[in-house]
Amino acid sequence: MFWRNNKTIRPLKKHGKDNEKLSEYARDTYTRASLGTGTMKNAVVLPKGEDLNDWLAVNTVDFYNEVNLLYGSIEEFCTKKTCPVMCAAKTKYAWADGVKIVKPVECCAPKYVGYLMEWIEQQLNDESLFPLQVGGNYPKNYTDIVKSIFKRLFRVYAHIYHSHFKKIVSMGAEAHLNTCFKHFLYFVIEFKLVKDKELVPMKPLLTKWQIGKYFNKSKSKIEVKYKPEKKKSKEDKKQRERKR
Repeated sequence: MFWRNNKTIRPLKKHGKDNEKLSEYARDTYTRASLGTGTMKNAVVLPKGEDLNDWLAVNTVDFYNEVNLLYGSIEEFCTKKTCPVMCAAKTKYAWADGVKIVKPVECCAPKYVGYLMEWIEQQLNDESLFPLQVGGNYPKNYTDIVKSIFKRLFRVYAHIYHSHFKKIVSMGAEAHLNTCFKHFLYFVIEFKLVKDKELVPMKPLLTKWQIGKYFNKSKSKIEVKYKPEKKKSKEDKKQRERKR
């Protein structure tokens, strides 16, 4: 299976000793859910008595590693020639990190993902942003940093689905990818880490899985059912001509 070859585009990130226990709990609840002995939605809930920032930190590392492995497995098929622009269907993504690249630049998918994984790794290695010890001092903009990471990780998932899903199916890895993505979605929904407008490229799959209904409960713009646009009548055209 492709996810067992451990191929990544960046080294996997390890947890600090204090966070390892919490990470093991996160992986255990996720594993039980994926095996059908629990629910994916419950697997992402903040454990009783744990600090929210620590929980976000541990899961940020785990999701970074997961996407790192997933993309690494199809990296050879995602090239400058096959994916000249980082996109998901008609949605294009430009890269900027605010330091090395201040103004957003359009680039090919492999370059974008390379920039992203390097940037995330730098954030995770910065102990002023992600303390190694449980209960450490997190910066005031910590939640914004986490949201930015998850927003961009979502884009990698969206690109894989729209541009490389046939290859995933040919590898027999569709179920694994779907399980990983569902886990990711439930987590970002639970902690409101990705805005609705960012999720639009994957709207059909959210609808198919009926995960969008959880957004509806929080008054999201993403709905499970969509109303088709009304056909414009000749009378409408005449009214528009009068307004010109």
